[in-house]
Amino acid sequence: MSMFPRKISGLKVLFVTAEVAPFSSAGGLSQVSYFLPRALLKMGIDVRIFSPKYGSIREDIYPTKMAVEKLTVPTDEADDSPNPKELICNVKSYAEVKKSEPTVYFLENMEYYEKRANVYGYSDDHIRFGLLSRGALEFIKTGYFVPDLIHCNDWHTAYIPNYLKQNGYIKEDDFKKITTLLSVHNTYQGNFDFAHASEMDFDDGKGPLSSFFSDRFTKQNALKRGIINADLINTVSETYARELLTEEYGAGLNNLFKELRGKLFGVLNGIDYNEFNPMTDKIIKRNFNHQTISQRAENKTDLQKEFNLDVSVHTPILAFSGRLTGQKGIDLIRDTIDFILKEFDVQLVVNGPSDDSYRDFFLELEKKYPQRVGTHLMWNPALPRKIFAGADIQLMPSKYEPGGIVAIESMRYGCIPLVRLTGGLADSVKDFNPKTGQGNGFTFKNYSAMSFLTAVVRALETYKNQTTWKKLVRQSMLGDFSWVKSAEKYLDLFDRAIQFHKEATSQNPPMAFRQN
Repeated sequence: MSMFPRKISGLKVLFVTAEVAPFSSAGGLSQVSYFLPRALLKMGIDVRIFSPKYGSIREDIYPTKMAVEKLTVPTDEADDSPNPKELICNVKSYAEVKKSEPTVYFLENMEYYEKRANVYGYSDDHIRFGLLSRGALEFIKTGYFVPDLIHCNDWHTAYIPNYLKQNGYIKEDDFKKITTLLSVHNTYQGNFDFAHASEMDFDDGKGPLSSFFSDRFTKQNALKRGIINADLINTVSETYARELLTEEYGAGLNNLFKELRGKLFGVLNGIDYNEFNPMTDKIIKRNFNHQTISQRAENKTDLQKEFNLDVSVHTPILAFSGRLTGQKGIDLIRDTIDFILKEFDVQLVVNGPSDDSYRDFFLELEKKYPQRVGTHLMWNPALPRKIFAGADIQLMPSKYEPGGIVAIESMRYGCIPLVRLTGGLADSVKDFNPKTGQGNGFTFKNYSAMSFLTAVVRALETYKNQTTWKKLVRQSMLGDFSWVKSAEKYLDLFDRAIQFHKEATSQNPPMAFRQN
């Protein structure tokens, strides 16, 4: 229940993001950018999405129409600078015939988006996303769509709250009323190494942003500035919001988060229950639900054949599906899996792009344990759901995990998550208690091989009692992690952000930064 009065039906929201599925997808942000606005739209919010039009977005598949032609975006370059004073862009709109889909506005620019096939990974990413942020505000300035609230996401669009307080925007009535919410999906802060910046390069987050092409703009921390200037900040789980206050997780921003903790909140991401539905999913071999769990065995057989494993319905399958990196706790799996395979009758499935050292290890493990270990060490969009539908235990021993959406997806398909209690994993997975029968997975606290191994042993011992195991599978599938539930919490955040903005502007009217 919101502590503020709910008066936001019909609220206009511009959701600004670096990536949005299915148009551009490099990570979990694209999924949030797709599912959350859809859920908000169904609740009466006039939400529209603003994102770059990358070269990989095909007009023949996603036809667009011109919304604003030749939008001029200032770069703040000095008059005597050889660099351009403004960049020319178009804004094109993509609108589904279905009213359940939000309109997407694409910022089109040949140099910074259309010539780039990838979302990230360029040395001038700070310019590309500075352009996205400033372009969103210039788009609003045209009057084509004037939101009540701008929902910013990660460092790429965290420039927006800062820009709103400079460059004359605050003098205009339309911009004075705009509230900003910044969602921190992770603490990545761009190409510059802010953690080891010299005193000369240190950015305190105050003062105006420099011009796009200046060396100083590279060294200005967009995420820090967004945190300082946004009306409200949220991250993707309540536990991660608390973890950001610590040195271990705060990535150098922990003291800032502590200082501003009164406007920091956490909302767990959800999944779309129509999109992730084992009853209708065409990717998996056999459809099933919580009442027909026995039919899930056919998916297990299909998974074993897919990974060239012995077909055995009674052998538990341990799985890992995701990026094989240190952050995901792969070290703990590497340090214990040989012992587990020697001591227990289990199979292992590993799927996802991998760092070189992990790739070599798991390829050797596959050779050592033929028909018991199967790997696919590259990205395949169809495999995760096959794994969720056929494996028994999903391994997620992460060092840190802001959202932990994979655990929620695996539970939806009856694959029991085994997780370290961090971030969104701590908020979504509750340790199974064999005495009470409560819980939906297996958890451990300390980041150590012994703690992880203990949790694996507990899970495998529980698996031996198939009556208990099927009850555990059933209740994990029945958990409510829908985007509808998450969107309700975002409505409360919108309430709070609007209230905070009103209080801040009435008590301390914003002053424009002095321009040099």
